[in-house]
Amino acid sequence: MQFQQLQYFVAVAETRHFTRAAETVHVAQPSLSQQIKALERELGADLFRRARGNITLTDAGEALLPLARRILADADTARHEVQEVAQLRSGRVRLGATPSLCTGLLPDVLRAFHDRYPGVRLLVEESGSHDLVRELARGALDLALVVLPLPSPSPALTTVELLREDLVVVSSPDAPFPGRGRRAVRIADLEGERLVMFRHGYDLRELTVAACRAEGFEPEFAVEGGEMDAVLGFVRAGLGVAVVPRMVAARSGHGLRVTPLARPGLHRTIALAHRSDVAPPRAARELQRMLLER
Repeated sequence: MQFQQLQYFVAVAETRHFTRAAETVHVAQPSLSQQIKALERELGADLFRRARGNITLTDAGEALLPLARRILADADTARHEVQEVAQLRSGRVRLGATPSLCTGLLPDVLRAFHDRYPGVRLLVEESGSHDLVRELARGALDLALVVLPLPSPSPALTTVELLREDLVVVSSPDAPFPGRGRRAVRIADLEGERLVMFRHGYDLRELTVAACRAEGFEPEFAVEGGEMDAVLGFVRAGLGVAVVPRMVAARSGHGLRVTPLARPGLHRTIALAHRSDVAPPRAARELQRMLLER
């Protein structure tokens, strides 16, 4: 089995077309087809069902595809690791983080990292913990900042707890005080409040809705479906209140009233995750160190 054959196989699997796959990997279509056939002979199984205008994976192809993608991702990581020069003058870090962490935690850390290693490219993917775990597992990210517990715990990932953060209630200064003006809002006080709610799959959405249901009521949404910046903008406009991380509220406090949650309150645990079977590249390990020492 040759590395190049796996590249060709993944290209055909993703395009479902031999000619387009050949264009993707910059090789003549007959050469690509010959290499796929050679791979099938070596494995002793057909990888594709070939019909005019319809290329589909066989069961063997379905089994090979995630393994081939991981091999290619690992090889790409190895290539960048070897290409890094001394003292981190070059390289890259592929970092995933939830939108709230991109707003609250990362700006200062990434600025410090960039000041120290200006030659290292920072590639940031903003998504929910569930998507980030999947991207880590398939080798598309070096590190990810995720919210614990993970939506689908994976023994292939190593997680290190980074911080435990309080959540607070934000509202428009022009709107009535949430919780009937109390200095600290109880979760039960959110009953009857119109909430500005994040989209499905957002960790903060699941945490807030679960806390309201634990108090015996279903939260009422004024608007839902936004990312962090949109939610804060809707709150500033007076559409409702939202439950957000304290760090986000502190960085985005202009035009927002911030009210703490009464004890025991709500908290979330942030962890730094990476694949257990592959060491992060050198530049990623340095960013990991800076995050853990922050």
